[in-house]
This record gives sequence, structure tokens and C-alpha cells, in this order.
Amino acid sequence: MATGTKIADVRAKSDDELKAMVLDLRKEQFNLRFQRASGQLEATGRIKAVRRDIARAKTILGERHRAAAANQPKG
Repeated sequence: MATGTKIADVRAKSDDELKAMVLDLRKEQFNLRFQRASGQLEATGRIKAVRRDIARAKTILGERHRAAAANQPKG
């Protein structure tokens, strides 16, 4: 995943792709935290970028979930 994922790229993905993306980013985030704790982390800005990419993906998933719930008939 490139640093600073564009929101248009995230919106173009399906829900399953977004869920997989979040999972991959969570793994990367864990590895980055582990590197930081052991003093091996060189790209410190990557932590912030990964956090924001996770937030972007989760925001789009939430928007889609709320839109789907709003479109269902209440009864």
C-alpha cells in the first residue's frame, strides 16, 4: 500500500477488498509498533500513514453500512 492512499482508490474497492485491506494494514501497524519498540524503525512517518489508511477504509465501510441500513424498509 502506498503512503497516503487516495480516498478515490479506497472508494473504488469492494467491501471484501476493504476488509482485507484493513487486515493487512493492521498487520503492518503491528510490525511497525514492534520495530519502534525494538529501536529498528526507520520510517517513523509510516505509522501515521498506516493509521490514517485504516481510518479511511473503516470510514468507507461504515458509510456503506449506514447507507445500506437506511435503504432497507422498516417494518
